[in-house]
Amino acid sequence: MTDLATLVAADREAIGASLHGFCQRYLDGIPSPVHDAICYSLLGEGKRMRGILFLSAFQAAGGRTDAAGAADLAGAIEVVHAYSLVHDDLPCMDDDDVRRGRPTVHKVYGVPAATAAGLAMVPLAARCAADAAHALGLGDRAVGAIVCDLMQASGAGGMIGGQLLDLEGEGLSLALSDLERIHRAKTGALITAAATLGGRAASASEARLAALARYGAAVGLAFQIADDVLDVTATTDQLGKTAGRDLELRKSTYPALLGIEGAKSRAATLVDEGCRALDAVGLLTPALAGIARFSVERTS
Repeated sequence: MTDLATLVAADREAIGASLHGFCQRYLDGIPSPVHDAICYSLLGEGKRMRGILFLSAFQAAGGRTDAAGAADLAGAIEVVHAYSLVHDDLPCMDDDDVRRGRPTVHKVYGVPAATAAGLAMVPLAARCAADAAHALGLGDRAVGAIVCDLMQASGAGGMIGGQLLDLEGEGLSLALSDLERIHRAKTGALITAAATLGGRAASASEARLAALARYGAAVGLAFQIADDVLDVTATTDQLGKTAGRDLELRKSTYPALLGIEGAKSRAATLVDEGCRALDAVGLLTPALAGIARFSVERTS
């Protein structure tokens, strides 16, 4: 059976090319060092998992991933993810020095530039998404829905709200339900959006969109559980970011609440649930099944 890396290699390369293109096309007039901080964040090595998930869902729902605009829409999702990492690493947030195997943005360009870069990347993502959706030939209503979904995933009801709840939870003993509420927003919202936007861009039926949302929510939470496990079992070199930060920041985690094996079991159950949701509507492709497995089996 073809492994996931081989299945998605072309998509990953296309997303990287789109991010390079964004830096060339959309950043005119943004002063240095904010311009440089944005490019540094966007062009660093990363999994591109959210963009790849979008393209895999798009293809499963009948879209052609080589169609004009497809890779750029995946890239817009990655812009949102990159912005979240820039702000997540700031001293007033998780205060981290290493991301993707190199110094974090604020360590290179300073806190003011990193803060401004993260803020600028939100409207940048909206513009990139709108232009990409138009390039795909979608109508104004569909384009608006795509941009709205992406912004909702990144906003107070998604990543930003989840990050705030995460910060407020430091030093507290949270119940499992509270922890899952945080991470369904902080991590899961954008992963869910990536899956559903793939279906939306391919004009999928409401039943298929609902299944993609269930899959995305399950995989997003499983991905976060795996992150919590890796924080206590992997090294900084393996992760490309500082290991052991959850314990240092006194955060409630899945291993702390369930034990390492219990956390892994919960993640595996979620992945199975997500894949069953897709299988029921004929959308479970090898790539989407592989992404689900990767979310819990990865080592970084």
